[in-house]
Amino acid sequence: MSDRQVIHLKNNPGWQNSAMFYQIYPIGFCGAPYENDGRPQSRIRKVIDWVEHLKKLNTGAVYFSPVFESDTHGYDTRDFRKIDTRLGSNEDFAEVCNALHEAGIRVVLDGVFNHVGRGFWAFQDVLKNRESSPYRDWFHINFGGNSNYNDGLWYEGWEGHYELVKLNLQNPAVVDHILECVGGWRDEFAIDGLRLDVAYLLDENFMRRLHQYTKGQDPGFFLLGEMIHGDYKRIMNPEMLDSVTNYECYKGLYSSFNDKNMFEIAHSLNRQFGSENWCLYRGEHLLCFADNHDVSRIHTLLRDKEQIKGLYALLYCMPGIPCLYYGSEWGADGDKHDGDPALRPCFQEPVENGLTEFIGELSRIKLQSKALSEGSYKNETILNKQIAIRRECGDETVLAAINADGSGFNINVDYHGPATDLMTGESRELNGCIELLPYGVKIYRLGPPKEGDKAPKAETVTVSVLAPEVKAEPAPETKPQPEVKPEPKPAPGTLTLTPTDIPLRYKSQDGTDYFSIPCDDPALEKFLRALTGK
Repeated sequence: MSDRQVIHLKNNPGWQNSAMFYQIYPIGFCGAPYENDGRPQSRIRKVIDWVEHLKKLNTGAVYFSPVFESDTHGYDTRDFRKIDTRLGSNEDFAEVCNALHEAGIRVVLDGVFNHVGRGFWAFQDVLKNRESSPYRDWFHINFGGNSNYNDGLWYEGWEGHYELVKLNLQNPAVVDHILECVGGWRDEFAIDGLRLDVAYLLDENFMRRLHQYTKGQDPGFFLLGEMIHGDYKRIMNPEMLDSVTNYECYKGLYSSFNDKNMFEIAHSLNRQFGSENWCLYRGEHLLCFADNHDVSRIHTLLRDKEQIKGLYALLYCMPGIPCLYYGSEWGADGDKHDGDPALRPCFQEPVENGLTEFIGELSRIKLQSKALSEGSYKNETILNKQIAIRRECGDETVLAAINADGSGFNINVDYHGPATDLMTGESRELNGCIELLPYGVKIYRLGPPKEGDKAPKAETVTVSVLAPEVKAEPAPETKPQPEVKPEPKPAPGTLTLTPTDIPLRYKSQDGTDYFSIPCDDPALEKFLRALTGK
């Protein structure tokens, strides 16, 4: 890397609050063998081929699960200074980071600092040299005991998993080694942040030291922690981490849709972000997700697959930093009951379908909306199968309404006035309710249109209008006419109106009289729709 430029992005503090994250589990993503076979192969460069796909999703940061040399799954590290042989070289990964940074996409790495693998170089020295090893205090070891591996010594593992050797983070030498490695990652790969594995178990003084070190070098360096339960603010505070994983709302999302009980997710969102003084995390930006490398894919979890767009709409419109797990943007399946490898597959190339396009639009909307990125939260209307939420920031207010049911529904909202549909760019009047199609989603910014809004698509409007009865007129004298190919007739009972239509009365195939009327006047179109119910 000495002769190659490393691309650093400028990180203003809080950049992550308006970024869409995308998680890649590299060992699975690249199709690397589960066991480290020691055979070098440059697989990680595959990520470069996905950059255009990431741009279409409006991705702001890629969060990589472990990339460093490990025994098997990546969380059993052998060496923090070396990219896993199965993925390639340090130079390969630096090329990946450069490609992402050139596209304006930041890089966040998994920092696995609570434990290492049995193959970790310092632990191997302890197994060899025992009490005389200079690294004996890097771990929690009792030389008078024994291990499951019959090592002739006992050591603390992670939650009973003795293939994972717990580090002694109260040993300054261990902390110094980790910080030296993190500094090396910033120099070599220009990383923009860290996600701390099992942060709920980490020594709090270690997290304070990590905060001081990273923020001292880059005030915008992002620190995220894995938190499953408990008080998130114990480690998410000005002295430690910027954000944590929002497992409470992860569970609330899928179970609310499965049970058609929107009161569950509404309760969690209000508990965390509501306006009352007792609400826990107002103003904070938690990492929110529908799935990840440890849990079943959301498409697998949902009993009614048609609900998936509504679920993602709520994920992107609620407070927090949305994080997609690779493959889930097109509805990939994966069941935790089939083992972790089923959750971490290799896809030869990205798939782009209706769901992918929809999520890209949600990303665009969130990026362009201060209310959705920074605004306050309120449960506007809660029903079993429908929910409407309100986000406000300054002079911008957004209402998002979601229907989890297969029947259309009009959901009441406390607003009468103009609004802009942020998905389509169309303007309309809201009169105290939002009309939702089956499994429908509507995201409205309240007030008149603004410069820069998405331009609405020109659409063909189809309405049916019965013509009044008219007396038959005498047929005109027949004259020879040149042969003309007949225009295709509309289906019985329908009439297609476009701004270029010429007013015309004619009979349909079933003999019904119709009028075709130009519909470039919104007021006329509204009248016709009201008249015909179309």
